[in-house]
Amino acid sequence: MCGIIGYVGTRQCSDLLLTGLDRLEYRGYDSAGLAIVDPNEGLQRRRSQGRLANLRALVADRPPQGTVGVAHTRWATHGGPTTANSHPHRVDDVALVHNGIIENYRDLKAELQATGGVFESETDTEVVAHLVARGRRQGLTLIEAVRQACLRLVGAYSLVVVDAATPDRLVAVRMASPLVVGLGEDGPETFVASDVTALLEHTRHMAFLDDHDLVEVSRDGVVVMDMRTGAPKNLTTSYIRWTPAQAEKAGYAHFMLKEIHDQPDAVGDTLRGRIDPEAGRVTLEPGISLSPQLLESLRDIHIVACGTSWHAGLVGRYLFEEFAGLSPHVALASEFRYRRVPLGPKSLVLAISQSGETADTLQAIHDAKARGAHVISICNVQQSSIPRASDATFYTHAGPEIGVASTKAFTTQLVALHLLALDWGRKLGHLDADLEAQEVSALWQLPTLIESMLDTDFDYGDLARAWSQTRSALFLGRGALYPIALEGALKLKEISYIHAEGYAAGEMKHGPIALVEPEVPSVILCPRDRHFHKVRSNLEEIRARSGPVVALQTADDAPETDRVLRIPQARESLLPLLASIPMQLLAYHVAAYRGTDIDRPRNLAKSVTVE
Repeated sequence: MCGIIGYVGTRQCSDLLLTGLDRLEYRGYDSAGLAIVDPNEGLQRRRSQGRLANLRALVADRPPQGTVGVAHTRWATHGGPTTANSHPHRVDDVALVHNGIIENYRDLKAELQATGGVFESETDTEVVAHLVARGRRQGLTLIEAVRQACLRLVGAYSLVVVDAATPDRLVAVRMASPLVVGLGEDGPETFVASDVTALLEHTRHMAFLDDHDLVEVSRDGVVVMDMRTGAPKNLTTSYIRWTPAQAEKAGYAHFMLKEIHDQPDAVGDTLRGRIDPEAGRVTLEPGISLSPQLLESLRDIHIVACGTSWHAGLVGRYLFEEFAGLSPHVALASEFRYRRVPLGPKSLVLAISQSGETADTLQAIHDAKARGAHVISICNVQQSSIPRASDATFYTHAGPEIGVASTKAFTTQLVALHLLALDWGRKLGHLDADLEAQEVSALWQLPTLIESMLDTDFDYGDLARAWSQTRSALFLGRGALYPIALEGALKLKEISYIHAEGYAAGEMKHGPIALVEPEVPSVILCPRDRHFHKVRSNLEEIRARSGPVVALQTADDAPETDRVLRIPQARESLLPLLASIPMQLLAYHVAAYRGTDIDRPRNLAKSVTVE
């Protein structure tokens, strides 16, 4: 959601903070601001509505000097995107930035107003600034004032606080909202951010904070304590293998387009070390390669995710049924966590999240673990919250995904699910060695197949022009391609703002066919699989009602319509992944033709860290 970066060191930090905010733009925002401790002028704050260019202009007009500061991009939750509601919020010499939601802010605000507190914003965050400032007036140290304030808060938050009276440090705290500390590599300096991408050009030595971690950050390092008790804690650091170049556009017009073209490498990296193509075997690391005894003891399996990751989970169900003889329940995390699902030691929860910080998914697995369930996660970000709350994690190695609309994270999740299904199927005796070898051989060729699709000169621009004025579209598929219809519709909605719906093709006659008309195009997923003839019948039903059709077909099939998207002929288990790539490209080119903000679509955030 909101983006945070803080710095303590020896460099003049205004440009460093602004550049860090640039790296976090993909998270979505509607206003921005920074606060810097100027050794001559005291605490200097700049805030603006809209894009970072507005804040840059404001800073350039009146540049603050100083080597300690915080900066923030806000995605509005309480109060509109106004300058007054922008972060940092300031009371006395205290300024702070916040990601998350303070659920009991109304009661705290009323209490503070009753004792003379004056508020300038509509936000929930400002109450925290008042509480910290009150603690400072009472003589508390900055870290203790922050701790006492947090003990009053209910909700999810990461906070970074600066005080002009202590100009050599920051204080930060994490509670159910991600926060990472970066340790300086080129001198005495330390960083804090909501995401590693903000820090990669400065350091790859990171410490990922846990819930209730309270840290005092100086140029010489970090002191950690438990926010609830004040007891000291040790800090565990990790080395992040992503490079700064991986988080750049590399000449592409948008991050999303670059990330679509990253998929051969991302899929290859996810497979590497996990299959042995010569032996025809899946070779997963311990923890996710569950023992036959544990697998046989399971009573139920639940795949839990949100958005695009949920679509991956739906494909995963077909893979587990096909190769492992298992039929997992697939649930939206935002619903699962509020249901009375019977869970216990014989339950397995498989959580899927690109960021590892998805709030509903994280809470769902906390609840599952509290009831004794075994938890495995599929994630792209090392040491993020969901992996740390899981018993084991399958990392997808997709590299940083900056575009809000997920592409390479989705396809690598499909690879992870495929590998898990093969591994568990062999352990359960459901999958014979010959079939496993055939699937492994096909997976090994997958990066080459994806590369061949991306190298074609198909003119998506023609489709984009035809679709540019449409108000609604349908996406239809059967079997494991039904989730890809859902995903294709979601991609179009997310970045082009065209209403789209995905349906199981067999359900067309149960209602959706009423929407078919010449102004409503349909994408029919009909590659050569076991459902080919059934889906072709659905296609003809739409054409008979004058509905324009785009058919996704395998390479050697005769065209069913004037507009055809081609994918290579491949094993049926790979068709969902291959079919997802034309869905991504179609959405991208329609959005580009319409001129929308593809990498930062309106109202959306990359990592949904609040409910």
